Amino acid sequence: MANSKYEYVKSFEVETKLMPSTWIVLRIDGRHFHQFSDEHEFEKPNDERALRLMNACAKAMFEEFPDIVFSYGVSDEYSFVFKKATEFYNRRSSKIASITASFFSAAYAIKWKEFFPDNDLKSIPSFDARTVCYPSIKIVRDYLAWRQVDCHINNQYNTCFWMLVKSGKTKSQAQAELKGTQTQDKNEILFQQFGINYAELPEIFRKGSCVFKDKVEEIVKYNEKGPVKRLRNKVIIDHCDIIGDKFWKDHANILEDD
Repeated sequence: MANSKYEYVKSFEVETKLMPSTWIVLRIDGRHFHQFSDEHEFEKPNDERALRLMNACAKAMFEEFPDIVFSYGVSDEYSFVFKKATEFYNRRSSKIASITASFFSAAYAIKWKEFFPDNDLKSIPSFDARTVCYPSIKIVRDYLAWRQVDCHINNQYNTCFWMLVKSGKTKSQAQAELKGTQTQDKNEILFQQFGINYAELPEIFRKGSCVFKDKVEEIVKYNEKGPVKRLRNKVIIDHCDIIGDKFWKDHANILEDD
């Protein structure tokens, strides 16, 4: 930018640089998605097409921004963990949030027809983003566990709520019936009234979605002895427990201190 007498206006700009040597966690949320989901007639309580669209956008993020090491999503929300040593956009919070939110929003619109081939977009989907720094692996894991616990709590409630509504109750009646209920109470409602075993519902609904790189065996060529296989790192989508230790022990390379 050329020097001029007007350049002083730059002094009003505020740029927040995120702390070094910390884990950056970016959370992307859908904007007005209650309205968006009603407008596009998403299935209640879960629309698997919409969830898989979100997963496809998260995978695109993972492939576009190589400093992302893990992501977790549920409903219209996705969290992305950047490697501890990342210098992505010089760790400038506003840049990271704006570029990722715009990329995710664009990916959602572009990929829409892959998952909703018979439905046109009736409004523009958009997502906001925020960044938080966490100083340790333990806190990053606690953050991800918090999101997965929320997934379970919200999904169990919403499953009960919409089953009650579909059975003929008004929304107010369904809310009143569920008021003050605990996990076991909701399980009983689902099983006794609707024959639904909550533990047998699809894991994508109960556990959310994880996106990460893992070694996958692939056929790379064929010879006279048959297929030749190699282990390659690929971005995969899974629906697994990330609250306990097993996943992190099996994938200890994901959250490595640089």
